[in-house]
Amino acid sequence: MVRRYDDPVEVWPAAVGADRPGQFRWRGRRYVVRGVLAHWVEAGAWWRPRGADGLPVRIDDAGRHLWRVEADTGRSATPGIYDLAYDEAGGSWTLARALD
Repeated sequence: MVRRYDDPVEVWPAAVGADRPGQFRWRGRRYVVRGVLAHWVEAGAWWRPRGADGLPVRIDDAGRHLWRVEADTGRSATPGIYDLAYDEAGGSWTLARALD
């Protein structure tokens, strides 16, 4: 089952200078990324909130990077699959999806 979110998250890189996530904090819990399963870029602004005219509130050429990661909260926790999204224009991270 896929659960969609648009929750802000704090993300720390896997290593100094790395562009892939190594850890993230969501809803007060720290998750450690155990593996990156996929990475892709979505161009345009289709995911942004829309105005009364149906168009995205902010239109630009920036995209967002999505990282599908396997992560858990500790050694005894069962890992989950999460899609972390980085919005280039806003410079912010969100949790886009969690897969059960």
